[in-house]
Amino acid sequence: MAEEREREGRLVVFSAPSGTGKSTIARRVLERFPSMRFSVSATTRPMREGEVDGVNYHFLSIEEFEREIEKGGFIEHEFFFGNHYGTLFQKTREAMAEGTDLLLDLDVKGAMNLKKLFPDSSLLVFLAPPSMDVLKERLQSRKSEDEESLKLRLERAELELGFADRFDTVVVNDILEDAVDAVSLAISNFLSTKQTT
Repeated sequence: MAEEREREGRLVVFSAPSGTGKSTIARRVLERFPSMRFSVSATTRPMREGEVDGVNYHFLSIEEFEREIEKGGFIEHEFFFGNHYGTLFQKTREAMAEGTDLLLDLDVKGAMNLKKLFPDSSLLVFLAPPSMDVLKERLQSRKSEDEESLKLRLERAELELGFADRFDTVVVNDILEDAVDAVSLAISNFLSTKQTT
């Protein structure tokens, strides 16, 4: 009897406006799916307190990031709030080839690009706030946003919400446990379906 080929890893993408609770939900999902790994993006932004290089992000200089762009080393990349962000293609393909499922945190544009590259191996999950007022309160409670930054994030949130209908699943994060349950169910269903080859 021929040995069955191991399953290729799959990609679960979270997109959400800043302040929606994406990081919290991602941590909870990773607890429920211990074999899933968080994909670490690259960025040129400065490291925040408590962040670790290679864990939260791959922190690159602008020159290093631009070299990766020139080499075609990113699945997607963007310039946002004065910094570059991107998903390294080689690291993603290596993980998938090993059968590792990855959770990625991408903006809506990056999610759309990834879906084009991996249409049958990706699940796009859009996390939405209950309302723009709640989102504004959450961002203000962080105390890391000045008025201009807050205004820009809220404007961007409006634009991102316009993409929600292009995602495979939309979950409103009103009650955290309910949102985690809904996201986990969508992921479980996705991971249990057979891949087309």
